[in-house]
Amino acid sequence: MFHPHHPGLEQVLSEGEAKGYQLTQTADLADCLTLLTQNHWDLVLVPAWLPDGTEAADLIKLVQPRYKGEVVVVSELQHVAQVTRALQQGAMDYLLIPFGHMHLSQLVQRLQPEQQRQAIVAESHQSKQLFQLAQRVAQADASVLINGESGTGKEVLARFIHESSPRASGPFVAINCAAIPETMIESILFGHTKGAFTGATSAQAGKLEIANGGTLMLDEIGELPLSLQTKLLRVLQEREVERLGSHQKIKLDIRVLAATNRDLEKEVAEGRFRADLYYRLNVFPMYCATLKERQEDIVPLARHLLARYMPNDQLTTEFTEEAQLALRSYDWPGNVRELENVIQRALVMSRGCLIRGEDLMLPVQTTQEPSVEPLADMNVLPVRQQAVESDAKPNLQKSRKLAEFDTIIETLRRFNGHRSKTAEELGVSTRALRYKIQTMREQGLDIEKILTGQNTDFAATNLNYS
Repeated sequence: MFHPHHPGLEQVLSEGEAKGYQLTQTADLADCLTLLTQNHWDLVLVPAWLPDGTEAADLIKLVQPRYKGEVVVVSELQHVAQVTRALQQGAMDYLLIPFGHMHLSQLVQRLQPEQQRQAIVAESHQSKQLFQLAQRVAQADASVLINGESGTGKEVLARFIHESSPRASGPFVAINCAAIPETMIESILFGHTKGAFTGATSAQAGKLEIANGGTLMLDEIGELPLSLQTKLLRVLQEREVERLGSHQKIKLDIRVLAATNRDLEKEVAEGRFRADLYYRLNVFPMYCATLKERQEDIVPLARHLLARYMPNDQLTTEFTEEAQLALRSYDWPGNVRELENVIQRALVMSRGCLIRGEDLMLPVQTTQEPSVEPLADMNVLPVRQQAVESDAKPNLQKSRKLAEFDTIIETLRRFNGHRSKTAEELGVSTRALRYKIQTMREQGLDIEKILTGQNTDFAATNLNYS
């Protein structure tokens, strides 16, 4: 990793090393180039911008003759232009500062398709049926729309469909529509020619073009802006794409899989999603059940994750009966993503070769009598106060984050879920609001249920501030 000193990055590196990654950091460009020629590296992280004016695209040009692997840009939000140029120069992806070891781990996992194949854990009857159906669906080229809450494994299912299909030898390209800035998504999706816009110093193929002969997965498709929905629909209908700044049509041979944790039928009814695109994608609907709905998978998944994150030099670790009972009894509002966080934390807290119930540090779940007041009249703020007051120790960071979540949720309620108006009221960009909402979902918060009054209590959510 070549990056100048930045608060928090050293912690990410040390936590990564604790999980068995071999990580090297240098702030000297000459030293970085020397290291690239002396050792084999699976991934190189470069900064979007250096104080001397050097940016990621220039660094990648220097790195490429010495290194043929993947490059990822580490950037702060204000360096969007530098990130765009780095992606045009061949960077695989980018990480926004601040990020935690979980984000780095997810990035590494995307570089290991074999590991993804081994990630299929289906012990419950429901999961076995799902993957049996997926194998049949994979043989056809029909579009698939995968529904399910955040963290239920929609991308794992999409990758399984690709690898079980006749297109398995072709590329699998996944795009998270909620994680890409609106100013970049059109260029990333469709590609562009040299000079198509300011900063486009070279031609770049889009993700649609890169997926030719394989499968394109559009994750969080409900977050795609309406203007791009229209362009995407035309591409899918005509099976050809034009790069930005070009009139040359490029023929496409791709299979499209889309995923969402939203009710797209409701989004269509309220005018936030195009009906014709919805029907184009929803040829074969599939549903990823929540972890609570497939309890037989919980302990096998926990063991699988334990094996993945256990340091190479550590002896075999197992769950006690008490820990297994705790795993099965917990509701898992954050689904598999939350389980993954819990297992990583348990490995740090465990002593010896056993993981005990207390090592899991699961939030205490309490059953409360229904309130006599309607749910719609309940305010989230007292819930936040209860969460802070119930902590054994004061946690300033958690208190601030919960207060921020309160403000976002209450403002969304005032504007009936309208993102643009909410962002304007809060004084942030729509992109920044989308990023914060995505963070809330990753922490297990079902925003749609909270806004409709089906779930107002997020105090028990396992918030991760890594």
